[in-house]
Amino acid sequence: MSGTDATTQVDLIDAEEDLIPAPPVAAARRRLRAHPALLLAGIVLAAVNMRAALAGVSPLLNEMAHHFHLAATASSLVTTIPLVFMGLGSLIAPRVARRWGTEAALCGALVALCGGIVLRIAPPVAALFAGCAVVGASIALLNVLMPGLIKRDFPERAAGMTALYSTAMILGTTLSAASAVPLENALGSWQGSLVSWSLLAAVAALVWFPQAVIARRGTHHSAAAATPAQGTGHGPKLTRSPLAWQVTLFMGSQSLIAYVIIAWMPTIFTDHGMGKSEAGLVFAFSTLVQMVGSFVVPTLAGRMRRQRLLGVAVSALMACGVTGLLVAPVAGAWLWAAVLGVGQGGALGLALTMMVLRSGDAHTAARLSGMSQTGGYLLAAVGPLALGAVHQATAGWTVPLVLLLVVCAGLAVLALGAGRDRRIGTTAGR
Repeated sequence: MSGTDATTQVDLIDAEEDLIPAPPVAAARRRLRAHPALLLAGIVLAAVNMRAALAGVSPLLNEMAHHFHLAATASSLVTTIPLVFMGLGSLIAPRVARRWGTEAALCGALVALCGGIVLRIAPPVAALFAGCAVVGASIALLNVLMPGLIKRDFPERAAGMTALYSTAMILGTTLSAASAVPLENALGSWQGSLVSWSLLAAVAALVWFPQAVIARRGTHHSAAAATPAQGTGHGPKLTRSPLAWQVTLFMGSQSLIAYVIIAWMPTIFTDHGMGKSEAGLVFAFSTLVQMVGSFVVPTLAGRMRRQRLLGVAVSALMACGVTGLLVAPVAGAWLWAAVLGVGQGGALGLALTMMVLRSGDAHTAARLSGMSQTGGYLLAAVGPLALGAVHQATAGWTVPLVLLLVVCAGLAVLALGAGRDRRIGTTAGR
């Protein structure tokens, strides 16, 4: 038996021992699995919405700042506030799933996301920031519940399904970034460009609605992906696990780098003389090639017992891209965008995969996802705001990009710990 087959069998045994559904819950799940196309469509559409509402902001940030008379530091709040609420919202996601069921929670999050996108274009600046908060909290539910859902319903194909939804997530980012300026030109305003993404969230909510109804009809409170079996208590104490903290900090560090790039890459290019439309295209290209890393890296990770070298490799790719932005931002823009994109996509896919691989069951995967994304996005929220403040204070991009290189080095170190062949809850993987 190969190491991969042995690992897969252990996954199945752990899932069977630690996640024993009651008969009504099992019946509801069987009814959902009878419609695999609907379930897969729901996962893909939810994933597409996880970043689309955020990525479309970056190419329009200058127009938004001018409209609301925001300085560089204040305008970075448009990307920072969603990250803060993605972190805070991650705290309540498991409770929401336990109370209403995973499918209903996902559907409700998509409805709220639709409302938050619309709220961002209301006239007062307070509505802009309130909408950013709603968008962030809604995405938090999607972020946290998806790994547990995949561990619960696809235990034998967890890495492959993670590759699918992380790639769909990046596809949404790419489409949003690439179409932001063309939609602005076609619709006549940045407001029209931003609000158009509420339609995608509405479509995804419609796909999840029948699944939420099916799930709740078969259960008392519906089946949450984060429900432990009787007798297992609440699982291992994650805050006492060094491995859980390494996964959390890896998630946070790669998110910090990613959201700094999302917030400031087009501005870096335009500040060095590139046209706004070309800067938007380069940024969209960078997000497009992320799909290569987001699909290949989780697939490789699922076939390996240790993912340490993969973590160091994606960290090195991002460091090379940041160095390129530092020394020749316009001349090598497309090359740096490609290198950064593959590295970012790989780092995101690896972070999501490690939440599953470092967990022994769906309950622990959902809790680790909650911890990683709470701490991770709160850490990531510091990035755009801090680097925007440093840029404003130094009147240039040299110091902010050097600081970003330091984060890349830290990410490589964290990969050495988070990529070990350990499981949270075991003696070796506490």
